[in-house]
Amino acid sequence: MDKDNANPAILNPADLPSRRGASQNQAANPSNSLFDGLIPSYPHYDNLTSGTSFAAPIPSNSSDDDISDDDLREEIDEQEIFDLISTISDPEHPLSLGSLAVVSLPDIFILPPSSPNSKISTVKVLVTPTITHCSLATVIGLGVRVRLEQSLPPRFRVDVRIKEGTHASDEATNKQLGDKERVAAAMENGTLVGVIKKMLSTCE
Repeated sequence: MDKDNANPAILNPADLPSRRGASQNQAANPSNSLFDGLIPSYPHYDNLTSGTSFAAPIPSNSSDDDISDDDLREEIDEQEIFDLISTISDPEHPLSLGSLAVVSLPDIFILPPSSPNSKISTVKVLVTPTITHCSLATVIGLGVRVRLEQSLPPRFRVDVRIKEGTHASDEATNKQLGDKERVAAAMENGTLVGVIKKMLSTCE
């Protein structure tokens, strides 16, 4: 099948911002990840590694009462978010989203709670497709969203969007990515789940 963008611009992985390179041991022993002890159990995403069918809906956001002090013990910044999503594989090329500049550090934002009584912050990621008519923009957005939902503690909401002006249908795509019911329905599609599993298979 023809690719939307057969010759994308590729960044040198060594030039990408990363905190992981500082520790040889962490690369050799992934069990020493910064997120150990923070990653909650999300049964609705378990099938992305177990191979079972995806039928459960995307969960509603946790209430403040569900957030314990233990969840607040570790600060997470934009670099950690980039490290989580930059190694996701592009669905069209055997390259990472980071090396294709589909995700980049300046387009990741951690927004504070919306009120003094809330403990829930928002991770916002702007995705830049390699071409304005990319047919896989929604799939890429879903892959980023799933990766973050899998990895972050419940004190974070996840907001993934196509960067304004970078796609011919960015408004329509963002409506789908921001609609929990539409996301849940999309993730009941076995073919789509298989694509996302492959995208996430390269994540460390």
